[in-house]
Amino acid sequence: MRLKDRVALVTGSSRSIGAAVAKRYAQEGAKVIVNYRSHPELAEQVVEEIRTQGGEAIAIQADVSREEDVARLVDEGIRQFGYIDILVNNAAMDPRRKWTEITVEEWDHIMGTNVRSQFLCAKAVFPSMAARGYGKIINVSSVTYFTGQKEFLHYVTSKGAIVGFTRALAREVGEHNITVNCITPGAVLTETEYEKVSMETIRESGEYLAKAQCFSRREVASDLEGAFVFLASGDSDFITGQLLNVDGGWMMH
Repeated sequence: MRLKDRVALVTGSSRSIGAAVAKRYAQEGAKVIVNYRSHPELAEQVVEEIRTQGGEAIAIQADVSREEDVARLVDEGIRQFGYIDILVNNAAMDPRRKWTEITVEEWDHIMGTNVRSQFLCAKAVFPSMAARGYGKIINVSSVTYFTGQKEFLHYVTSKGAIVGFTRALAREVGEHNITVNCITPGAVLTETEYEKVSMETIRESGEYLAKAQCFSRREVASDLEGAFVFLASGDSDFITGQLLNVDGGWMMH
């Protein structure tokens, strides 16, 4: 088990990528804090699955764009498990909108959910990591940082900000033996996509990606798990400030 005796907080982990990472971390021996904002039943399903397989997990509600919620989330996680030494900043929103129709309110909401949340969570877990002289912070950006994307201006801007945040934060916390890295997932097919778009759109996306990627199939959440384990484990102890693109060979840098 590569994460034995570690405690991981995964934001936005009631479903999709976050849920897959939380469950894989538990399989690798970590105690997991499953964070959710508005789907307690889904978060409890993740926790139950982890416990059924012999792991340890708890679900804690928090809107990670709110400082008071983040403080409560981290305090409760530490109260239950003693410390936090892995943080996955996964929570995000990705509404599609023509850029001329984006309101200032929506812009600020996306920045709060996708960017401010990562700052607040990192700041909140830092004392626990610094006290132990060890920590892993993994920020989630997006392949759209490389591609640009129509009708995603606020989302792509927020994901670009996360790359800069990763690099700067790595400089701030390196002296405490804390690594900060970033993963850019590709076009991951999750259950939420079926809720947002038609089957025809999903099929068309699959056909396009089959030609654009090196691997001619849609990426799924399990394709990302190994990268998250690597960056959370001791195997990456001398890697920090880096961006790892996991997209089936769509974008190369």
